[in-house]
Amino acid sequence: MADTTPAASLLDRLSIELMRHPPFEQMQAQHVRQFVAGAREAHYTPGEVVLEPGHGPVTELYLLRQGHITGRRGVAALAGSLQYEPGDLFPVGALLGARPVTSTYTANDDCYCLQLPAQAVHALARASAPFAHFLERRALHFFELAQQAMRQSYVSQALHEQSLEASLSTLPSKQPLACQPHTPLQEALAQMHERRVGSVVVVDERNMPQGILTRHDILGRVTLPALPLATPIVRVMSTPVHVLDSADTLQDAALLMSRHGMRHVPVCERGALVNIVSERDLFALQRLSLKGLTTRIRAAQDLLTLQRAAVDIRRLARNLLGQGVQARQLTELITHLNDVLTQSLLELMAREHGVDLQRACWLAFGSEGRSEQTIATDQDNGLVFVSDDANADRPAWLRFARAVNEALDACGYPLCKGNVMASNPECCRTAEEWQERFAHWIEHGAPEDLLAASIYFDLRPIAGRLELARPLRDMLQREPARVPRFIKQLADNALANRAPFTWLGALDTRNHEGHEWLDLKMRGTALFVDAARLYALANGLDALSTRARLAAVAQALRVPAGEGESWIAAFEFLQMLRLRVQLDDTRDAAGANDVDVVRLNPIERRVLKESVRVARSLQQRIELDYQR
Repeated sequence: MADTTPAASLLDRLSIELMRHPPFEQMQAQHVRQFVAGAREAHYTPGEVVLEPGHGPVTELYLLRQGHITGRRGVAALAGSLQYEPGDLFPVGALLGARPVTSTYTANDDCYCLQLPAQAVHALARASAPFAHFLERRALHFFELAQQAMRQSYVSQALHEQSLEASLSTLPSKQPLACQPHTPLQEALAQMHERRVGSVVVVDERNMPQGILTRHDILGRVTLPALPLATPIVRVMSTPVHVLDSADTLQDAALLMSRHGMRHVPVCERGALVNIVSERDLFALQRLSLKGLTTRIRAAQDLLTLQRAAVDIRRLARNLLGQGVQARQLTELITHLNDVLTQSLLELMAREHGVDLQRACWLAFGSEGRSEQTIATDQDNGLVFVSDDANADRPAWLRFARAVNEALDACGYPLCKGNVMASNPECCRTAEEWQERFAHWIEHGAPEDLLAASIYFDLRPIAGRLELARPLRDMLQREPARVPRFIKQLADNALANRAPFTWLGALDTRNHEGHEWLDLKMRGTALFVDAARLYALANGLDALSTRARLAAVAQALRVPAGEGESWIAAFEFLQMLRLRVQLDDTRDAAGANDVDVVRLNPIERRVLKESVRVARSLQQRIELDYQR
C-alpha cells in the first residue's frame, strides 16, 4: 500500500468527483472539500488486504475512488461476501463503534481510497447534517434517495402535482358546512344551496361529527318520502359517519370513499371537524378516478365491461406510479380494485349458476391474500363452503368456481399454473376440511407441504360470507407456533433461496445478450416475504401483509428501530422496482419481474444492492435463530 495527502491542485477535482455520490451530493461544497482536504489517498494492489479484524479498532473511514474491494466475513462464513464499488464508504459501523471490523477487506484490482481519520469524521458530522444523517442511517438514506429518483423519473406525467401520500392537512381549508342535530331541513338545505356545496355535516356541541347529509341523499330521504321541511336533520342524516384525521393521507380518503361508496369525508383534529374532502379534491387532475372506476366495476352487468375495467386498473396504476405513490399504497390500491372486480364477477356467476354466496366465501391466497398484488399476477384463490354433505355439494361449487376462474382469466388474470384455484377440488372445501388440510401440513412438513404453506397460509376472505374464513385465520395464528419442527422446516425453506451475491460480493445476475437480468420477485421480494411469514407464524402474529409482518416482527424481537425500518424500506424498494418494470412497455425482458441492472441509474443500482444486502442480513438472523 502507498499513501499520500492529495495535492492542493487535486482538491477541487476530487471534490467534484465526490459530489456524484451520496451523501456528498447533498452536502455543501465547503464540507465536501473539508472531507477531501482531511483525507489521505491510499493505493492497494490486487489481492492486498485493506482491513481485517487483526488490525484492531478502525481509525479511518474509507471512500473507494477506483477499483473493487470485497469484504468477507470470517466469524460468520455463511454470511457471504459484499463487493464495494467506487463511491462506497466503509466500514461505517466499526468506525462509529471504535471496534475492529468483522470482515476481511481485500482489493480485487488496483484500488484507490480516500481515508479520513475518525477525529475528522466526527468533526465533519458535527458540521454537516447530511453527512451525519448518512452515517447514522446509511441504508435508509439510500432508500430515500432511490424513492426520490423513481418519483422524478415519472414527474413528466400530469399527476405529479399532488401526491396521494400527502396528509389531509395539506388540503385548502373549506370551512365545512355544519349544523346541529335539531336544525330543520329547510335551514340546512338553504345553506347548502347558498354555499353551493354537496353536503352538510351534523355536529354536536363540541363540533364532533354525528352524521352527514349529502345532495345524493335528499331524493330518497326527503323528496320521495315528502318529509316536512321542518323535520330535524338528525332524522335523515347518514350515521355513523366515516371520518378521517387531518394526519391521515389522501390515499386513506380515496380508499374510504371507494370502499363505502362515499363522495365526501369529514376531516377532524382531536375529534373536532376542521375540513371536508371530496372525491373531486382527490382526483381533480386525474383522467381516471378510483371511485369512478370502482363504481363502474360494481355496476357491471356483463363480462365485457369487467374486461375493459381490468385494463383501466392497469392504466390507473401507471398514473398513480407517476404521481409518486409508493409501493405499499400502490399494491393496496391494485389489490383493492382486483377485489372489487372479483366480487362483481362472483355476483354475476352466482346469478348464472344459481348459487347462494352467503353459503360460501371466496379466499385469496399468496400476494393477493397479503394485499400485495402487482400488475403481472396470476390467480391464487380458493373456496370455503357450508355443507352437511360436502361430497354431494362440491360439484356445483366447482362448476361455479371454474366459471369464475375462466372469467378472471379473460380479464387478464391468468390461470394459476400450479392449479391453486377454487375450481380445483383441493381448493374447494368446507371449513372443517380446510382445517384438516392445514393441520396435516403443519404436522408432516414434507417439501410439498412447505410449498403449499407458503401460498395458502397467506389467506384473506374477499367475497361471500367472510366470517367463514375466521376459523382458518385463527388456526394459523395459533397452531404453527406450537410445532417447533414445522417452524424449523419453514426456516430451512426460507434459507434455500439465498440472497443473490457472487462469491466476490457482486450482484449475481443472469447475463444474456449484453443484459444483466435479476428476477426481482424470486431473488428479491420473496426473500422478505418468506422471512416475514416465518417469523409471523413462529410468534403467533396476526399481521398479513409483508410490511405489517416485518413491523410486528421487529417489535416482537426487539430489534433496533433502524434495522426494522431497513427491512421494510428494502422490501418496498424492490416492490416499487417490480411495479416500474411491469409498467414499462418499452423494455425487452425475459420475464415479468426481470430488471436489467445495466439500465438502472447509479443510485438505483446501489440501492438494489443495498436491498439485497439487507435481505441477506435478515437471512443471517434466521440462521442464528433456527440453525444453531
